[in-house]
Amino acid sequence: MKQTSAASTKQKHPPGLYVLFLTEMWERFSYYGMRAILVLYLVTTTAKGGLGWSEQDAAHLYGWYTGLVFLTPLIGGWLADRWLGTHRSMLIGGAIIAAGHFTLTLPVAMAFYLGLALIVIGTGFFKPCVSTMVGHLYGEDDPRRDSGFTIFYMGINLGALLGTLLCGYLGESERFGWHYGFGAAGVGMVAGLIGYVVLRHKYIPPEIGAPPKKLRTHQAERAQRAPLTAEERKNVLVILIAAVFTIFFWMAFEQAGSSMNLFAMRFTDRTFFGIETPASWFQSINSIAILILAPVFAAGWLRLGARGKEPSTTVKMALGMLLLAAGFVAMVAGSLAARSGQLVSPLWLTLAYVLHTCGELCLSPVGLSLVTKLAPPRFASLLMGIWFLSSAAANLIAGYLAGAQKMIEDGEVFHIFGGMADFYLMFVATSLLAGLIMLALTPKLKVLMAHHEGRA
Repeated sequence: MKQTSAASTKQKHPPGLYVLFLTEMWERFSYYGMRAILVLYLVTTTAKGGLGWSEQDAAHLYGWYTGLVFLTPLIGGWLADRWLGTHRSMLIGGAIIAAGHFTLTLPVAMAFYLGLALIVIGTGFFKPCVSTMVGHLYGEDDPRRDSGFTIFYMGINLGALLGTLLCGYLGESERFGWHYGFGAAGVGMVAGLIGYVVLRHKYIPPEIGAPPKKLRTHQAERAQRAPLTAEERKNVLVILIAAVFTIFFWMAFEQAGSSMNLFAMRFTDRTFFGIETPASWFQSINSIAILILAPVFAAGWLRLGARGKEPSTTVKMALGMLLLAAGFVAMVAGSLAARSGQLVSPLWLTLAYVLHTCGELCLSPVGLSLVTKLAPPRFASLLMGIWFLSSAAANLIAGYLAGAQKMIEDGEVFHIFGGMADFYLMFVATSLLAGLIMLALTPKLKVLMAHHEGRA
């Protein structure tokens, strides 16, 4: 009985995890709520309250916006490591994000661009710090780390689910309109900040998130500026290699907010029980699937780890890419079905989103865990920012690929099935190839990480 009790206690996660879970949940409510309606708002005619942009221009702006959202954490992470600390950086970032969403409620062109800019800047301060703080809740070799990040990932997707449903409903509703959707996203960010401030002092140790201590001795200053050790350089190299491969994952996955969002609006039967649902709601399938499957994955990694059979981090990430490729096979099939000119079954998009979700659970939370585990402490937030830099590149590429959809559909690049099927077939190929290459590199990565944990 004593052994069982001890084992149970060891499996429990620090209470600070759930504070950060709620904080990130509300921040992601604001981000994904706005993301769900951005492209739809851009392509909707001015007569219906939108901006009347072309699909290509909308996809390009979407790519730049989502790309910059993941680029600014590189700067924000550096500022947090050097001066602010993650706690202050999160407060500053959250306040700026909220201001950006509220600015978007103003029906003025200049307010639209200013609001996007504020969200981009605020996310730079906020995004790398909350993930870094989660990592600091665990010891260096704590076996609960991957499981903890998977639970944290549930907070991200609970926020994404609520934001997509509420902001999508308000934005696409004739009764309310797009600017109400943008405003609701801002309310979510304010709620997250209030919850964090109220709960932090009770559940998160004060040293986590504190500003870096001022160096008082010449010896300490030299230690801070000392070059990376051989082991630290190997750790950083593993992070950079993994980050490169995540570009291939996210450039395909992020079609959800652009080309797949438009597929839902224009080619998918969205009528259920005589009621037409908003196109943006299809993006909530990803969040629903994560909330259902994340505990299964978290428990699964722990059980496999206890038996010594848990896949290595890089194998998990490779599996994620293969599942992503399988999801785009469903999109190819749905595109072929849409050739008839009739609206296609919603099951194609549903299957694609569920498979993409399984891939995401294999890649994203364990990737965040990998960075916090390997990053030298004095560069923890900076390297988290570099990790998000790969997402920035992926989002920008995703936007331009979505903008080139018509050119690919017209056979100007290649022709196999023709039309939309060829566009989604491209992501089948890139995801499959990236996954197989990562599997092939796993033995090399094991060697690089042999000094750390014996596996990649």
